[in-house]
Amino acid sequence: MNKRLITIGFIILAMAIIAKSLFVVAKNIKIDDFHKAAIVFVIDSSQSNQKNLPAELKYVKSLCAILDPEDAVKIIKVSRSSYLIYEGTPADIQGITKAVESFTANKKDNYTSYGEGIKKALGYCLTMQKEGYRPSVVVIGDLANEGIISKQLNWETLPQNIKNVQKYAPELAMMFVFAPPQKLDKVKTKLAQILGETRLVTANAAMVDKSDSRFLKAIGR
Repeated sequence: MNKRLITIGFIILAMAIIAKSLFVVAKNIKIDDFHKAAIVFVIDSSQSNQKNLPAELKYVKSLCAILDPEDAVKIIKVSRSSYLIYEGTPADIQGITKAVESFTANKKDNYTSYGEGIKKALGYCLTMQKEGYRPSVVVIGDLANEGIISKQLNWETLPQNIKNVQKYAPELAMMFVFAPPQKLDKVKTKLAQILGETRLVTANAAMVDKSDSRFLKAIGR
């Protein structure tokens, strides 16, 4: 009888130790605070950027492939004017490919409207923030200002526009890729103090393959 009681006592003690250990482990596990993201791509489809489009489309698809199915994607094309050519899930690679290939084959239009395109992208960011997404903008192209001045990128007013958006979307992230180093240096000079090093990602064509992990960090992944 005593042996049985001792055995039961050891079993109860062992179970208590195991339960306490599991409780301590569970207490120290940090559950990922997942936030669905909304990524607004701004793609230059002007004549001067046509030679870069195949590599840029490949990059868009590779970035979408590492996003979550719950995320949302919008694509704005930039040439003489800017407008939305795709919205949906990042998993719809076929739809993204079809939209970009159909609406960016623009070999005669040597105009850009980066200012107009980024303004629209920031507007979508505000909308997506209200819908519960963490918004970001990815600008793809050489950042050349060509054509109608009112549609061009104004580096003096852009920082303030971003600050205005941050009032409602404080975790806004931006990435600029495929532009030449001198253009990206201007991006850093104008926007780094506003967005910070983590939420502002830049990469030229030679370094773009290393930008994915930095972008994921920028959107909180």
